[in-house]
Amino acid sequence: MKQSSINIDILMDAEKVPEQINWSATDTSADKKKKAKAMILSFWDGADKTALRIDLWTKDMMVDEMSDFFYQTFMTLSETYQRATQHTELVNDMKKFAKDFYDKSRELQLKDNKL
Repeated sequence: MKQSSINIDILMDAEKVPEQINWSATDTSADKKKKAKAMILSFWDGADKTALRIDLWTKDMMVDEMSDFFYQTFMTLSETYQRATQHTELVNDMKKFAKDFYDKSRELQLKDNKL
């Protein structure tokens, strides 16, 4: 059996707010750690039937970047759900929600920037 590892390093300020997120993986072509402004990591605990998660973002993550990050995450989750279940109607609902979320986030950003 082959083993792979993903390593995540978080640099935090004195108040434990992330300033920098770096990650590396054993099965990648990248030869050095990669930087990230945000991360969402989820695990499914089959025994307890609960999702365990870690959500972190750095101080310099902008609202428009967070909106893009969530939109792309929603779309990726819908594609993963499609592959796992073949429940196309639910997948289409998820994608519609993602698109509506993205459009509304853009409207809010335009409104906030005009003030």
